[in-house]
Amino acid sequence: MDSGKAPGGRILVVEDEASISEPFAEALRRAGFDPLLTGTAAGALELAEEAEPDLVMLDLALPDGDGRDVCRELRRRSDVPIVMLTARGTEMDKIVGLELGADDYVVKPFSAAEVISRIRAVLRRSNQRDGQPEEPILVGELELDPGARIARLGDSELDLSRKEFDLLAELMRHAGQVVSREDLMARVWDVNWFGSTKTLDVHIGWLRRKLGDDPNSPTYIETVRGVGFRFAAPPG
Repeated sequence: MDSGKAPGGRILVVEDEASISEPFAEALRRAGFDPLLTGTAAGALELAEEAEPDLVMLDLALPDGDGRDVCRELRRRSDVPIVMLTARGTEMDKIVGLELGADDYVVKPFSAAEVISRIRAVLRRSNQRDGQPEEPILVGELELDPGARIARLGDSELDLSRKEFDLLAELMRHAGQVVSREDLMARVWDVNWFGSTKTLDVHIGWLRRKLGDDPNSPTYIETVRGVGFRFAAPPG
């Protein structure tokens, strides 16, 4: 694999409509990225393995498979950032995509400039995670290791999606303090998030279930109505 990537990084664009992928690839080149194009699920998995892209822009509707299945397989293999691309734009489609491990979600038709801005934001967050190792955080029986990206409750490792882990890490970093909904959306998703904060509520619900937390009598995640959430304070 050559190391001469473009300054912005290598972007794998998985989109079967050439009328979308080719102009967008040219916009990526002008913005300093190195685009790779494929129009199939099989090509996406092959290029992701061979080319080691810095980010994958993945269409959900592919001629030989479902982009959600590709997302699951990519996430099983690596932590490569994924931006999902689809003509569907309902809130539930976004939530499903994010639960599968996608980092952002773009609805067609889209502005190339807007998407490139969001790609840069996703890459920035990914680089920050990779470049700042942190000490493990312990609250009660829950231990989170940001560097290894592992969370354990007692003796059991929690099966968390990428966003669930990032959300839990953000709450635990501020254990005992109220973190506003806006701050959580900005830090875990994007300062330019365009959707509603319903996505946050859904992810909080998933986290609570995996932690065995009763929202009416929480051990870990307390809702501060009208403001945000407070994670249980560490002992001390």
